[in-house]
Order: sequence, then C-alpha cells, then structure tokens
Amino acid sequence: MSPPIERNTALDAVSKAIVEQLQEDGRRSYAEIGKAVGLSETATRQRVQKLQDAGILQIVAVTDPMQLGFARQAMIGVRVSGDTRVVATAMADLPGVTYVVSTAGSFDLLVEVVCESDDDLIDLLNDRIRALPDVVSTETFVYLKLHRQLYNWGTR
Repeated sequence: MSPPIERNTALDAVSKAIVEQLQEDGRRSYAEIGKAVGLSETATRQRVQKLQDAGILQIVAVTDPMQLGFARQAMIGVRVSGDTRVVATAMADLPGVTYVVSTAGSFDLLVEVVCESDDDLIDLLNDRIRALPDVVSTETFVYLKLHRQLYNWGTR
C-alpha cells in the first residue's frame, strides 16, 4: 500500500499547472510541460519528482482490463461489524482488488475487483472477502460496460 498522502500539502500555481498538463497527457515531455508553465525542463522534472515523492502525483498507464483478458469487473459493497479500517487494509491486500474506499451510507466499504472469469469472482467473494473477520455481508455490482473513465478533474 502506498504511503499516506499529506492532505495539507499546498500546491502553488506552477505545481497545479504541471499536474493539469500531465492529466491531459501523461506522456507529455518535461520540455513541453516546462514551456507551458514557464519552467526549464530540469526544473519541471524536479517538480514532478517532488510531487511523486510526496504522493500527490502518480504517473501510470491506464488500461482496459477487458482488453487484457480480465473478463469480469465488479464493485462490491461491504458491510462490516468491527473496525472498517482493519477490514479495508485486509481488502487492499487481496489479489484482484484494485480499489478500496471507506464510505458513509448503505455500505461501509466499496471494493472494486478485476477477475479473469466469473468463477474467479465467486472464489474471491467466497474464499477471501466473505471469509475476512468482521465482514457481515456483501453486495456485488457486476460491470457490464464501462462508459466513461476520466482522470482530468484538474486541481483546486
């Protein structure tokens, strides 16, 4: 699991502009970004590294799991009887789990999973998720089609 992000980190206007440039195109060169935000290539590279080291920025390739042989994606709502933080940490360590968030509402946790087949989803649910202590119940929402997934929400 990645280190906790310092939520009080204030970004200056230049760092925000760098983040927004990378949200538009994560492969944009440091020279291009620097030109857009008024920094040298070296200064831009250093800023990006600082943002990554602080856990503010992560540059990754976003893929379509269905195109990579994973036939099933699902969001699982989980109700917990004990400390949701303990269960969330255990969930985050399970293979196939791509996203875990604590929520307020009908579910204590929402857990996104990517599986190779329906049988793998059933095994993950029964053998791993429902077997965790303090998991009271689950509700599975199988993804039929991904219509939109964006990462360009900008900065504040």
